[in-house]
Amino acid sequence: MRLVDADGSQVGIVPIEDALARARAAELDLVEVAAQADPPVCRIMDYGKFRYEEAQRLKESRKKTIQITTKEVKFRPKIGKGDFDTKVRHMLEFLEEGHKVKVSLQFRGREMAHPELGKKVLDEVLEQLGPIAKVDTSPRLDGRSMTMVLSPDKKAAAASTRKPAATNDVSKTA
Repeated sequence: MRLVDADGSQVGIVPIEDALARARAAELDLVEVAAQADPPVCRIMDYGKFRYEEAQRLKESRKKTIQITTKEVKFRPKIGKGDFDTKVRHMLEFLEEGHKVKVSLQFRGREMAHPELGKKVLDEVLEQLGPIAKVDTSPRLDGRSMTMVLSPDKKAAAASTRKPAATNDVSKTA
């Protein structure tokens, strides 16, 4: 087997017995790090410390990940202006927080005869949200509901949060 010492230096190809003797002398563990290599590579290290550091790296990488969730907002074809504005405001908050938004439009009874009314409501939603939302899944009719999925447009959100450059005011002293 190829042996790597505790300090990271290459020892070379040694029999298993010699590698185990070196590990015991250093009071460390002999760990196989590359089993598929020819010959297999083993390293002398403190295995408990290695596992702890590996767990810390995984924990740190999980901290940096962003959990994207999908929020759902339901509409009706004959929604009132106040309700519509409130729901669009909530959708705007969700998009600014980085969530995806599923917009559902429920049809009841004879409303199914006029899917263009539902399409009109969804178009108004897109118009109200402006460039902050981009369409992931375009509006489509599934049984008695019409759905569309929106996601935050990061480029547009970054542009809207940037403040315009301040103009230099030169005051005259007399």
